[in-house]
Amino acid sequence: MSNNQIDKLSCIPLGGVSEIGKNMMVVEIEDEILIVDAGIMFPEEDLLGIDLVIPDMTYLKENEDRIKGIVLTHGHLDHIGALPYLLKEINVPVYGTKLTLGLVRGNLEEHGLLKESYLKHVYPGHTVQIGEFFNVEFIRVNHSIADSCALAVHTPVGTLVYASDFKFDQTPVNDQMADIHRLAELGQEGVLALFSDSTNAEREGYTMSEKVVGETIDDIFNDASGRIIVASFASNIDRIQQFIDSASEQNRKVAVTGRSMINNVEIASELGYLDIPDGMLVDLGELKNLRDDQVVLITTGSQGEPMAALTRMARGDHRQINIKTGDTVVVSATAIPGNEKSVGKTINKLFKRGADVIYESVSGVHVSGHASQEELKLMLNLVQPEFFVPVHGEYRHLHCHAKLAEEVGIPKENIFINEPGDVMEFSNDKGNKTGSVKAGRVLVDGLGVGDVGNIVLRDRRLLSQDGILIVVVTIDDRGQIVAGPDIISRGFVYIRESGELIASATRKVEKALRKCEKNNVTEWSILKSEIKDALGSFIYHKIERRPMILPIIMEV
Repeated sequence: MSNNQIDKLSCIPLGGVSEIGKNMMVVEIEDEILIVDAGIMFPEEDLLGIDLVIPDMTYLKENEDRIKGIVLTHGHLDHIGALPYLLKEINVPVYGTKLTLGLVRGNLEEHGLLKESYLKHVYPGHTVQIGEFFNVEFIRVNHSIADSCALAVHTPVGTLVYASDFKFDQTPVNDQMADIHRLAELGQEGVLALFSDSTNAEREGYTMSEKVVGETIDDIFNDASGRIIVASFASNIDRIQQFIDSASEQNRKVAVTGRSMINNVEIASELGYLDIPDGMLVDLGELKNLRDDQVVLITTGSQGEPMAALTRMARGDHRQINIKTGDTVVVSATAIPGNEKSVGKTINKLFKRGADVIYESVSGVHVSGHASQEELKLMLNLVQPEFFVPVHGEYRHLHCHAKLAEEVGIPKENIFINEPGDVMEFSNDKGNKTGSVKAGRVLVDGLGVGDVGNIVLRDRRLLSQDGILIVVVTIDDRGQIVAGPDIISRGFVYIRESGELIASATRKVEKALRKCEKNNVTEWSILKSEIKDALGSFIYHKIERRPMILPIIMEV
């Protein structure tokens, strides 16, 4: 079919709408599919034992022969973290900027996928043709990681602008300004739909420049007389550069700890995104040979993650670093929604150990990488899209962003607030939702992908709330009890101090089994449910708890 007969395209978010994280957008024209980003989400507290959450990729697997490529906006894990899981299933070319692909390489290497992956480097300001219908232009924007780009996807139907994760920083640390001119030109040429970052849609005004943080860090480093320990997101390369610059001014040596921080510093300096003076970087073990006022330690753990380096220091179980009086600890990040409690706990423990802790709510040690309301309006006014789709935010953020779009003159009927899986269809003059595809979350636990579902989570929740009772009974082939019942408890009550309760519970089980014996019931499933019913109601009646009850029947 020739291009001039193509009059519609579809966009399907598989994640990143009505939630923060697991960003993934699918663009479809005819028999071709382009994927924008493939991110993860970190688990909330109720996802017990889960390591991370990835988008449900069922729809992509069903249409894998149509997928022409994956384009990446930047190197944060909520945009690139699911790539290994996607490429395991569907091996297609991946396009991104230099630092983004550097971080992707590290991620794919861990999963043993780097050799067979096809990674294609694109410079900001350049375009790449993907398939027959997608001409993708990378447009530089500012964000809390270098080499971030908005994407203009030029298609026979019209141009889509995908501006996920951006702000307009007038004084960026790396002197790389957002390409406002190109965004304005696109607006002049005509944009079919804009997809734009909603993270800070509730925040009035402008987001402060990253330079502001540098000034605060300089002041802190000036005033500190002991060791300085700074925690930040491992991907915030500009922030790490500012720590290094301030340390250099004070003639301090820098050590790095935390696996992701070590990896990212290595990748960024190899690719030329970090400028570290010769001899400044030292090994963690060398710190003991230096005076306290010669030391800066850059670490992970700004989110209070249980296994991160700063959290372990706060608990006192880090192998090499013990927090002591006189240390200055700078937490240079804001708590991701849901992490506030664990960040607060870490800060409390650091204070208890005698450190002077400087954190976001009491100082200027962090600025957001996301646009506030005035910048979001500026993006809308520059691009002047016909249709608008707020992305990258929980429902309330999308709703606020939609209101801003109405304020700058986009008709309400041309604005789409989505859930994952919603199918939007756009043509030259109309856009509407036409249905939905299978979407949602897939839980990753260790090496298992998707093998933990709602039933397993429900069991974990039950175990964590009321514990488990295991009832062991041995019967012969006529259903007579030969041994037991024995009751074993974990996380329910301490057996040694609850002998009477366990003895009464045992008698209840015996009574239920005698009844079955009398009625010649030998069917295991019936015996098990009789044990569960008798024990469950007795325990609830006695102490109002509902432990998981697991009957085990053995036959001799």
